[in-house]
This record gives sequence, structure tokens and C-alpha cells, in this order.
Amino acid sequence: MHIYFLQHADHLGPARFADWLTGMGHSYNGCLLHRGEAPPRLEDCDALIVLDAPLDLDPTHADWLSRERKLIQRALKSGKPLLGVGFGAGLIAEGLGAIVSPGTYPELGFHRVTLAEDSPFDLPEQFEAFMCHRDIFGLPEGALPLGASAASPVQGFSWDAGRVVALQCHLEATEPSVRAHLDAQPELAADANRRFIQPRDEILGEPRRFDQLASLLDRVLLDWLRSVPG
Repeated sequence: MHIYFLQHADHLGPARFADWLTGMGHSYNGCLLHRGEAPPRLEDCDALIVLDAPLDLDPTHADWLSRERKLIQRALKSGKPLLGVGFGAGLIAEGLGAIVSPGTYPELGFHRVTLAEDSPFDLPEQFEAFMCHRDIFGLPEGALPLGASAASPVQGFSWDAGRVVALQCHLEATEPSVRAHLDAQPELAADANRRFIQPRDEILGEPRRFDQLASLLDRVLLDWLRSVPG
């Protein structure tokens, strides 16, 4: 399969997504929307992955956002696999009619996710994942929930028998990708006194945490790409 990434910042790249796709024999391209690159045509790819965006992104000044929303709507109707993470997950939720709004608490760092009873994801009943978000989204009609963290009631969902996946949590995170993110936006971890904000040293202090995300991502991506018959 050939996958296109929709990217919204230089420091928020595909991270472990890229390694996984290469290891599984898939090819990919990236579209740097924030640099003015035009979104791909759906005809040029077999699947789309919509990446995260900076927390200080102002949607009213992102002239590429309307084109991206239209592409996501076409992808939702196309039958092709579509996956979003963070900001990308919110765009998918919005495209399916759910409300995206600021959460009561921002989340940054490693936090526990408890799998929903009706979750379709092949994941442990509880697992730790990397978080970096302020917004939350509701569960779209017809979607099945991933699970919840203490600050976010919907950490993701699956729609259309697993063809469409939205992840608030970052299973693709690696130590280098998170370090680059914190270097680009050091203010994220500056207020470590807030309830669900971990300081930089704590986030990067245990590299094994990132390694443990790899097997979780593997399960999600295998099921996602299997959802559409070859």
C-alpha cells in the first residue's frame, strides 16, 4: 500500500508510523500543508494518515485547513483507510459530526488509558500512552470508543468497521520525536504544576516507555490496514 501523511509542522512528523510502514513493506509520502504544499489526490494513495498539529495553531489563519477538511470528507466517503492522531483525530471526529472543544485539563506526558467495555481495539485493558493535547472530542454517531484517560473521556474511536481510526493518544511517539516537539514548544512542559502536565525531565526520563508504545501501535495499525480487503 502507498500511504500519504498530512503534516502540519516540521517538528510533528510521522515518527514511528514511518518505521512501521517501511518495515511492513508499505511506501509513503508526506504533504507539508503548513509549507503550502497542496493536499494529495485520493487517487494517488491507498490510505491517509492525518498527523498532529502544534497546540498554538490558529485555525482561522491556516489557509490550508479548508482544503484538508474537504479531503478528509472525501476520504470518509471513499472506502479507503483513514487514520488521524491528535489534531488529525479531531478533524476526523469533526468530519463525522462530533463536537471538538477545549478540555477541562490539558494533558502532556504519559498517562493511563482504560479500554472501553465495547472497544474494538486489540489493546490491553489498561495501558500507558503519550499525550499532548488541550482539545477533546465527542464520540461520533456509529463509532466505537477506544477508551478514556483521567482527563479525556474519549481517547479515540473506530468507525466503519475499523476503516477509520482516530487516536487522541500518541502511540507513534518516540523519544526523538517527543524531544523535538518539546524543543520546538518548550512552553508545553513549563507549567508542570498543572494536574495532568508532566515536566520535561519526567517525560524523557524513561526511554523504555517509548519502546512499550511500539507493540501497541503495531496492533492498531495491523487491524486498521486489515479492515479493507486487499
